[in-house]
Formats: sequence, structure tokens, C-alpha cells
Amino acid sequence: MNVKPRPGDPQITPALVAEHGLTEEEYERLVALLGRAPTFTELGVVSALWNEHCSYKHS
Repeated sequence: MNVKPRPGDPQITPALVAEHGLTEEEYERLVALLGRAPTFTELGVVSALWNEHCSYKHS
């Protein structure tokens, strides 16, 4: 599947990943699961779902 970023979406950088509360290892896992780099929207959704407060990361 060819997924393109939406116009105006920021570039996914290590700093942006960290701002979303994901570790480098978690980001690498996300890339492996998707088979590609996530979009900004996907990064936001996953960061919310994998947040320690929600604890979906460990379920």
C-alpha cells in the first residue's frame, strides 16, 4: 500500500517521535509492523494507544 503524508504534515524525526512519547525501539517496532514509516496521523494514534496511561502497549 502506498501511503503518502497529508499536505502540511511535519517530517517524522527522532525529536518528533520522542515528543510523542515513543522510544527509538518502539518507533522501530511500529515501522516493522507497518512495513514502512508511519504518517504523522499514525504516529499520533499509536502514541496514544501505546501510552503507559492507557497501557495498550503491554496488552
